[in-house]
Amino acid sequence: MPITLNHTIVPAHDKEAAARFFAQIFGLKVEPSVGHFAAVHVNDTLTLDFADREEFESHHYAFHVSDEDFDAIFERVKAAGLEYTSDPMHHNKNQINHRNGGRGFYFYDPDGHNLEVLTRP
Repeated sequence: MPITLNHTIVPAHDKEAAARFFAQIFGLKVEPSVGHFAAVHVNDTLTLDFADREEFESHHYAFHVSDEDFDAIFERVKAAGLEYTSDPMHHNKNQINHRNGGRGFYFYDPDGHNLEVLTRP
């Protein structure tokens, strides 16, 4: 059996708001809260469990998506008025990259996590 990532905890100042933001941008649903987490199922094998924390460091989360999903996510990012860039250091504002013949971009969520969306790994 291959190893797959089942879930990871995403620290947030407000777990419910963070889960709603992520789900809205990525076209997903927030699951009913269970215990300490607000969960979003990303796919059949991965759940992001948002958890309240007062202090935490910013993390980087990268999502490999289809061209169709890229287009939809990118449109939601722009409609939300979020700044996006072609690079992880956020120097090339309002640009996307074309690495490996695909497309990609980065943006920050409200908690400062650096989210990446790419069509080619």
